[in-house]
Amino acid sequence: MTNELNAFLSGAITLGFFVAGLFFARFWRRTGDGLFAAFAAAFALLGLNQGLLTLSAIPVEERSPLYLIRLAAFLIIIIAIVRKNARGSAD
Repeated sequence: MTNELNAFLSGAITLGFFVAGLFFARFWRRTGDGLFAAFAAAFALLGLNQGLLTLSAIPVEERSPLYLIRLAAFLIIIIAIVRKNARGSAD
């Protein structure tokens, strides 16, 4: 029962990441702001990471190579924020 509940909740989290990514993609298409594109890409990577973790039987996710996907997502966000702030101060 617990494995089924964990799989269900992980699937819900995966869906949430992808939905958030779609919202940011829609905002990016409307405004053309690169920060929204970065958030859309990061949430897509987080959804991919969560989905792969759900489908694989990795006991400790912090020690798996899949953790690098999460790292890439957060690096995309950090780089986008730094670029946005650097561009904003130059204007």
